[in-house]
Order: sequence, then structure tokens, then C-alpha cells
Amino acid sequence: MVQILLENKAQLGQLLLARGVVSQEQIDRALVEQREKGHRKLLGELLVEMGYCTDNQIAAALAEAYGVPYAQMSPKLCDPKAVEILPREFLEAHIVLPLFKVHDVLTVAVSEPTNVFLIDEIERISGCRVQVVCSTSKDIKATLQNYLPAANVFVIDDIIDDEGLEEFSLIENITQDISNLEEVAGQSPVVKLVNYLLYNAVRENASDIHIEPDDKKLRVRYRVDGKLYEKMRPPHQMHAAVVSRIKIMAELDIAQRRLPQDGGIHVLVEGRPIDLRVSVMPGNFGEKVVIRVIDPQKILYNLESLGFTYDNLIRFREVIQAPNGVVLVTGPTGSGKNTTLYAALSELNSDEVNICTVEDPVECNISGINQFQVNTSVGFAFSTALRSLLRQDPDIIMVGEIRDEATASIAVQAALTGHLVLSTLHTNDAPGAVTRLLDLGVAPYLLAASLRGVIAQRLVRRICSNCKTEYEPPASIRRMIDAQGGDVAKFYRGVGCKKCRNTGFSGRIAIHELFVPDDEIAEMINERINTKKLRAKALEKGMLPLYHDGIEKVKAGIVSIEEILRTTVNDNAGS
Repeated sequence: MVQILLENKAQLGQLLLARGVVSQEQIDRALVEQREKGHRKLLGELLVEMGYCTDNQIAAALAEAYGVPYAQMSPKLCDPKAVEILPREFLEAHIVLPLFKVHDVLTVAVSEPTNVFLIDEIERISGCRVQVVCSTSKDIKATLQNYLPAANVFVIDDIIDDEGLEEFSLIENITQDISNLEEVAGQSPVVKLVNYLLYNAVRENASDIHIEPDDKKLRVRYRVDGKLYEKMRPPHQMHAAVVSRIKIMAELDIAQRRLPQDGGIHVLVEGRPIDLRVSVMPGNFGEKVVIRVIDPQKILYNLESLGFTYDNLIRFREVIQAPNGVVLVTGPTGSGKNTTLYAALSELNSDEVNICTVEDPVECNISGINQFQVNTSVGFAFSTALRSLLRQDPDIIMVGEIRDEATASIAVQAALTGHLVLSTLHTNDAPGAVTRLLDLGVAPYLLAASLRGVIAQRLVRRICSNCKTEYEPPASIRRMIDAQGGDVAKFYRGVGCKKCRNTGFSGRIAIHELFVPDDEIAEMINERINTKKLRAKALEKGMLPLYHDGIEKVKAGIVSIEEILRTTVNDNAGS
């Protein structure tokens, strides 16, 4: 029997009725039989037993409903070499029949086309993308006998690698721990699917989960080391149920489908808390969900771990030790700005100072620091929170982001009245922060007096240590590096392995550009000198650009030259 999500009293009967396979009278008889005799059998099983239809007819109906091909199995359809791609034990246990392989796509016959866990496992074992066709378990077993004459084929209900899943539990209202995941997951395939996606995202060090509907498909992607890759494709019909489950967990309105919603989920994975930031956005084909995964244990709390060069580390420490002023961290979204701020605050944290933060949202709780989250729905924006914070007798203030004129003005005023203010901006380079603040309406003389330092950064992917190999880059790259004084003796890259999912990369490290204004540069700021001239003066005074910081990590064999060029190509590398 084909046993998948649609197989229930109402939906399966409607499918078979619409195709003319059975009559309403036959469905009613089967339901009466099921009710009166207390059958635990599914409706489809009873219809077959009573002779009203066949397994093949049910499989064909369900295949059509889920938009997958149906095939009646025959040894002639099967390529013996394809069968050998998967282990015999796997074929026997899961009633799976590989049919043929074209390039990197493996076509597989299954009796449960909605079992995304099985499909994901086939892709993992085979290293191929999987295209499924639906057939009956009976036909698949019979065909398997031609290749596995001694096979003792059986079906298991839970086709999923459950290793570690018992360590995953939902925290209701932050404090309640649901420890019995197996019981909760067993109540619904949707519940189990969502838990599976969340658990594996943490296990694979994903920073984001994307759940994206299309007109005919549902795609789940993970962002790992800054790059998205496809994790699985659940049946499109599961989209509404998956989104509703996520909304329930994030305490969002499941009935609201026309407006964006944001929320949070708190989970325990392997005994440690994980925060999930949920964003739901309506689209042409339904709601798209993006979940940001925040693992406090992965946030680096010390500056030594962030990839600073020795000179930049010494200078940055001098900057954040200033008694007052503004210190900024700049870069695009996802460049690790908040991580740098948290590391700086951790270093400054002591019983002698009052450190307060205003964030949106609070990504990581740090003991000994007073952290506040903005709430724009009630008027508690950055500027409002910052005004209130100044009445809390702070020594050091961290503002999650300077977004508007009001926040910029208050931050500068706070710095001039004896506070050290740390914040972030979205600019391409460090000197560009000056222009950005001037554009927000900060007076040049106030900015010149208050700005202590700006650090621009990017995250670049580390070479996988398991498959790291020395190589020679193209001659054009070698000439460009030599022309700019790179002086790199050896180049390394990752060739790809199972450990890094054949990407050649594992983890990320930051490259930095530290801009520290002196009296001469402060005077240039006061005179509104443009960014290009500010940058030239900073480079003249020893500022190391992003590109050259990256080259140092290429020399150390940490990152590839291609990764540095990709990341800094538009950052005036040669300045």
C-alpha cells in the first residue's frame, strides 16, 4: 500500500472518486466497514481488500495529486548499474528502487513520494539529485527480487536519521522545555518535518533557513558560510501546513496571510539554547519564511578569535578603551558586525562600568550587560530608546544600528557628553562612514570631535582543512597580486570533500579595515572633504585596506585568493 499524507478518509476517497476509480457507494461501504468493525486499516487498504480498486490505481491517483510521475514497475525499466548506487540494506529496508541515472540526477521509484526524509537520505548517500516516481511497494518488492534474490524486504514507518533528534526540544514561552520530542513529532508529519529542518540547520551550522514556495514546488534552502544551497524539496501541498506550524511556534497569527510578520522561536538542541528569528512575507505563490539561526555558542566573545591582524587588534583595543566618543563597525548585511560589537563589549565588561545596549532584536544575552530591545509597534524605536537610556547613568552604550538622523544625532551628543558609543552602519568601507553620518545630518564639527574609529569588515570563507591543497592560480591573478606587492609564495584551495559538502570551504573568518582619525583627518572631516580624499589620507597614514588584510590570510593559507578577490572586487582593493 502507498501510505502518504493524503491517505485519509476524505481526501483519498475524493481523489479516487474524481478519477472514476470507485463510486460513492463503494466508499461509503468501506467507511461503514471501517467504523463497524473497528478496523485500524486505512481507507485505501480496505478498498483494495473489498475488491473495489487496486494498489496501482491508488498509487496513480496519489502520484497525480502530488505532481510526481507514476510507473508500474518492471525489470525492463531498471538499469542494473543504477541499483548498485545504493546499499543493498538500504534498498531492502526502505523499499526503494533506483531506475536510472542521467548526469547527476538519479531517478528512484518509491512508494512514499512525500517522505522527504527518505529522499534527503538517498541524496546524501548517492551524492546525486533525486527525481522520484511513484509506484506500489508490492511492485517495487517484486522488481527488487530480480536484483536481490535473497531480499527480505520490509517497510519501516520512520524513514529518517533520528540521531540527535531526541536532543531537540521546543521551549514554550522561553522557559518550558518539551523534552519528549519523539512523542510530539509522532503526532504529525508536519511537526516532525519542521523539527527536522531546525535541528539539521543547527547541526550543519546554517545561519538561515529559507522556505520558498513556487507555483509547482516547495524549496528549502540553508545558508552555510554565506552561500545558499538546496536542502530538500518537500511536496508543495505541505507548504501551508509547514508555514502554520512555524507561525504557531513563533506565536504569530496563523490566519494572517496578507501582511508580513516577525517573531521568534526558542529551542534546545543538544541541551543548549538556540534562538530562531522568524520572518514571514506574503508572495505570489504563498508565504515565504526565512528563519535566522542564532547559536550563542557560535558567537565569538573575544577579539582574538575574529581574525584581526596583530596591528589592527592593538589599534582597535586602543580605540574601544577611549573614555568617550563614537566607534563604528560597518559592512553589508551578514558581515559579522554584531559579533564584533559583542566581542568588544565582552572585553569592556566589568563591575566598574554600566554597559547598556539597544538592539533590534537582542541576538545574544551577555551577563553583566543591560540589554534592551526596540519595539517600533509601540513607538520604542532606536532614537526613543537611546534618549531613555541616557537617563540610566550609562558609561558605555551600544546601539544596534544608526538608521536615521535622530539616532545619529543622539549618539553623537551622547559621545560628546562623556559616553563611549558603539554602533553599526551600512557602508562599503571605513572612511565611507563619515559621509554617511554627514548625510544623516550630523554637523561636521560634532562628528570630527566625537569619531574615535571605524572598522569595516567582510566575512570570507575558510579553506576546508580536510581537503586543503596547494595549487598555482592563473597567471593573470599572479601578475595582479605581484603588481600590488602581494608577495604570496604559496596558494591553497579546497578541492572538495564530504566534510565540506564538496564546496572546498568550512567556516568563515573576517577581514578588516581600520580607520582611526587623527587631528589632520578630523580637520578634513570638519571641512567636509570627500570620501576619496579621506581614504587616500588614511591609507597614507597606514590604514590597511580590506584587500591587503585578505592577502595576509592568503599567505597564511587560511583563505583562497579567489575568495578574497570575490569579496573585495568593488572595494578599491588597490588603493
